[in-house]
Amino acid sequence: MRSQPAPRITFLLIGLVAVGLVAGGLILARTLNLAACPLCILQRMAYLLLALEGLLAATLAARPAAVRGAALLMGLTALTGASIAAYQTWLQRFAKGASCAADQPWWERFVDWAGVQYPLLFEATGLCSEAGWKFLGLSIAEWSLIIFTALTLFSLRLVLRSTR
Repeated sequence: MRSQPAPRITFLLIGLVAVGLVAGGLILARTLNLAACPLCILQRMAYLLLALEGLLAATLAARPAAVRGAALLMGLTALTGASIAAYQTWLQRFAKGASCAADQPWWERFVDWAGVQYPLLFEATGLCSEAGWKFLGLSIAEWSLIIFTALTLFSLRLVLRSTR
């Protein structure tokens, strides 16, 4: 029987992956002159929240109930990120030229506010329906959808393992 990694290590890995993706996104944006859109920024916020949750969860990983709760919270955060990435993917593939939303919803106003507070991380100047840069034929939103889905599955696996 193969040994399973401790929940603490898994939480730290998820957090590190999330931080690495944000850092990678910032580097790509600067070096390739890519403009993030409001949906990109929401995904960035979800990755940062996952990083914070991973760090906190790693400190609480000694208790099975804490592992379950933290993994469930991280799974919900990752699922939210996947939903945002899926919506952006739909916009890019099927709604070319469309804006992020018909009118400026609360989340877009929140992104605007965050962009004023911390422009390096949260300034949104791009269009959500423009794919921009692609890697292996997939846009950043599509890669983000894949990664958020994987992080959701890892979190759910932790929930299931902690209930045994």
